[in-house]
Amino acid sequence: MTSFDRRPLVLSAAALLVAAAGCSSSDASASAAVPSPPAGEAALCRALDRALPQSVAGQERKDPEPASELTAGWGDAAIVLRCGVPRPERMSDPQAQGVEVNGVNWLLEESDDGPRFTTTYRRTYVEVTLAKQYTHDASPLTDLAGPVEKTVPATL
Repeated sequence: MTSFDRRPLVLSAAALLVAAAGCSSSDASASAAVPSPPAGEAALCRALDRALPQSVAGQERKDPEPASELTAGWGDAAIVLRCGVPRPERMSDPQAQGVEVNGVNWLLEESDDGPRFTTTYRRTYVEVTLAKQYTHDASPLTDLAGPVEKTVPATL
């Protein structure tokens, strides 16, 4: 085999490496720990999953791994919802911050990675984590409040 004959092989290998890099971890789904609520709460979460929108704050639905009816996502992990999570310790803090969005109350917890909101006064806790770009913007909750209010009954 001459060196001329090897060139197409080398170019093909380089093209294959570039194509593989294009399909690497940046295209992979984000991961989210799947909660393990009691059966009654899991049923509420399955109903919520069916009611969730395909788009939130302009981000298309792209669920995290592992696939579960208890988790949902939009964008590249910009918005991640987990249903049936344990009650956050912060809810016992009288200084905790909360917001009300379209009839749904949320506990706000801020972190360097972005805000986390957890429903309050609902039969199961629904947690929404937002990417850093939403640090001062709770607008994704407007798209999620309706499905939460419809499928996860209030406790008050």
